[in-house]
Amino acid sequence: MSDTSARVADSTGNWVDTLAPQWARPYLRLSRYDRPIGSWLLLMPCWWSAALAAGMAHDISHLPLTIILFLIGAFVMRGAGCAWNDITDRDLDARVERTRSRPLPAGQMTVKQALAFLVAQALIGLVVLLQFNRFAVATGIASLVVVAIYPFMKRVTWWPQVFLGLAFSWGALMGFAVIFARIDLTALVLYAGSIAWVIGYDTIYAHQDAEDDALIGVKSTARLFGAHTHQALIMFYGLAVMLIGIALASADVHWPAWLALAAFAAHLAWQIARLNISDPALCLRLFKSNREAGLLLFAGLLTDAVMRSS
Repeated sequence: MSDTSARVADSTGNWVDTLAPQWARPYLRLSRYDRPIGSWLLLMPCWWSAALAAGMAHDISHLPLTIILFLIGAFVMRGAGCAWNDITDRDLDARVERTRSRPLPAGQMTVKQALAFLVAQALIGLVVLLQFNRFAVATGIASLVVVAIYPFMKRVTWWPQVFLGLAFSWGALMGFAVIFARIDLTALVLYAGSIAWVIGYDTIYAHQDAEDDALIGVKSTARLFGAHTHQALIMFYGLAVMLIGIALASADVHWPAWLALAAFAAHLAWQIARLNISDPALCLRLFKSNREAGLLLFAGLLTDAVMRSS
């Protein structure tokens, strides 16, 4: 085993490096608790759907607890997903400059230890899921199929971001499953819009590794689009805004939700205008800014739900 205090190359100076016990650092780094942006991006569609469904139901009495449970669930399940991803990708990660210092390829922990931490987090996620109705429990468990196959997609298709979108957007279905115990057309359209959003922001993220990915044969939409990334983002981000707008119209939302969608759209347009695919640091900043884009939309949907329940 190598030095467990050694830092991950693309995540230094965070709370794990400075505050966490040394023995815990590889586990926290494995599940990306040192960089929670992925958890926030997984959470956003959960919160969108919960607020939108509560507004449609004209009842926000259960919304605060649902929001908290989704928050806990998103963080632990993203942690479990990252552990699974690193277990399956440990040989590839060892060949990429940005990822070779992650705990598994760096030898800071064993695969058995990683699997044990994965199971522990998944059990916490199951406890959260069991707080909901049976339909929501079944819907949440169904997501594991997509989560399980996602890490392998970069080996077989140029579109692994689609499968990430299927997994990371699942929360768009969960809010309706929790509040209505069903998934209707509004939920499916919101889900489709979120998938388009994920394809866009993860394409930006993947440009950090495009050169290394080309050397080792890993596929991505970043490599597929290349110099045409801006045009592709216009298409996918535009599709995201359009589909989410259709979902909002179907839900008969009020003006705060529409104002939030406009702010969300403006943020995505700003990302496209700022993007330089040859600047990895900028790509990472723009990718991370999608948390703020998602929160803007959530704020409007939450305000709309409160207005409609009063």
